[in-house]
Amino acid sequence: MEKVIFTLEETDEKIEFFIQEETQLNGVKYLLVSENETGDSDAYILREIQEQDGEVTYEMVDDDNEVQALGKIFAELLDEDTNVEF
Repeated sequence: MEKVIFTLEETDEKIEFFIQEETQLNGVKYLLVSENETGDSDAYILREIQEQDGEVTYEMVDDDNEVQALGKIFAELLDEDTNVEF
């Protein structure tokens, strides 16, 4: 399974996430990630940000309406054995 490293801006702490699914909405790429490859785990939605120098970074989606909309999309994309609560 593919991984992405997320760096917390405040502490410079690096967290490794497993990419569970990805989608694109209105030209923006989003990743559904979790800290565990399989099994029960909290999941997060990351938004891809294209920097001017071509570097790609990700930020956590924290807007409730955006999380709800993307949660529904990801729930449809994941297999039916996966339980998604948002």
